[in-house]
Amino acid sequence: MKKFTLYLVCMLLAFLVKAQSGQELFWSELKKLCGKTFEGKVVTAPPNDTAFANKKLQMHVRACEEERIRIPFHVGTNYSRTWVLTKTTDRILLKHDHRHEDGSADRVTMYGGLSTNTGTNTMQVFPADQETVNLLPRAANNVWWISIVPGQSFTYNLRGIGSERQFSIAFDLTKEIPSSPAPWGWKD
Repeated sequence: MKKFTLYLVCMLLAFLVKAQSGQELFWSELKKLCGKTFEGKVVTAPPNDTAFANKKLQMHVRACEEERIRIPFHVGTNYSRTWVLTKTTDRILLKHDHRHEDGSADRVTMYGGLSTNTGTNTMQVFPADQETVNLLPRAANNVWWISIVPGQSFTYNLRGIGSERQFSIAFDLTKEIPSSPAPWGWKD
């Protein structure tokens, strides 16, 4: 009887562990970063990149709700960018919220994509969605992905499929830094 009970407990635990999808585990890893700010560095960029080169890069996991996490991404003193991740039933939607210094929305904002599968606990992939294609036709072949090595790194990546366009920034999760100002147009 004891062996049978132990077997049932083990099977139940295995089912519960398996029941969590990659998306749910990834979301849990993101939530562990809530309220924290980290410095990053460019890993890969186009050779002529001037937007990010030699600038202080910071991500601040500033707002965590049950179904949405907002991560401002600061480039030097430019506070215009926020990554917005929204959890759906079994996917994650990534959008890029761009603002002007007065808080108004940029003409090019809210582009991104929906993960095509549940992904893994350490990586989610977001191909450009139709809203992005309508807004930025040249971004039709864009694929973004975020990878997390728990307690080590958070990496934001962009690749233009069929082009040389590639961009990657790695944030060091081992060293939390003081929070930076709120992004432009931020409302808590």
